Amino acid sequence: MEKSIADNFRPQDCTENLTSELTGKGVIKIALAIGNSRLHWGLFAGKTLEKTWDTEHLKADAVSRLSEAQKIEYLVQTVRKSIEEISSQNLRCLPATPAFSSPHTLSLVLLPLVLASVVPQQTAIWQSYPDVRIITLDQLPIGGLYPTLGIDRALALLGAGNQLGWPVLLIDAGTALTFTGADVNRYLVGGAILPGLGLQLSSLGKKTAALPLISLPENLPHRWATDTAGAIQSGVVYATVAGVRDFIEDWRCLFPNSKIALTGGDRTLLLQYLASAFPDTASAVIVAPEAIFWGISLLSVDC
Repeated sequence: MEKSIADNFRPQDCTENLTSELTGKGVIKIALAIGNSRLHWGLFAGKTLEKTWDTEHLKADAVSRLSEAQKIEYLVQTVRKSIEEISSQNLRCLPATPAFSSPHTLSLVLLPLVLASVVPQQTAIWQSYPDVRIITLDQLPIGGLYPTLGIDRALALLGAGNQLGWPVLLIDAGTALTFTGADVNRYLVGGAILPGLGLQLSSLGKKTAALPLISLPENLPHRWATDTAGAIQSGVVYATVAGVRDFIEDWRCLFPNSKIALTGGDRTLLLQYLASAFPDTASAVIVAPEAIFWGISLLSVDC
């Protein structure tokens, strides 16, 4: 008979002193920002972000079949495995003592988890983690937030504004392409949402009878394509880039001295397209892949 997750789980041998040294106030914490497509992780030493990495979503259906005890153990194992994979790198946040000479030291303790999520199914799973703090909109020091604003947009806006200065326009090139702006008083001016580059391509491939499923080009495509795949790339890329430029230029008319920050998984490609098509606009954009973790760091000091 196959053993369950709970049967296979074996707690690591870890002393209270080791746990206290690593997880004391202001020491080591882990942040998890759950996006529409992936889990985004951040390892903090105090307020300093030491490392970020991404993993796949957990399979909600499989986890839902576990008992509560099994679910807790599974989540602990998931965090430990993820940390083991990155702790083999020489992270400067590890204390320089013999007790921390093993690359797997961080996996031996239950690290506090700070959670921000826009995916309810994934949120429900991680609520069972033994030491979790879930960030909500009411905790953010930004005025004018509305109840349905995504916590990812709000946190990235907060992080970018605090790190780069206010006012700020935060562009998130992820599964959705979002624009979120705030003024010099940290008050939300507003924003917009449209399908991201990848989502536009996949929707055409999946929701039409004759159009193929294609990937994003590495460089700005030819505008006037002579084949179907090229026509899709041209339409999606040029229309998106033109829209991004329009939003940026309109924002700069409202706030001439504003910072423009770009984050999200497609940020590199989007900026490359923008630089090829509208170099003057692209030159004002600051790449900020860690914006959401900058925001989390402002709220997680005492968790």
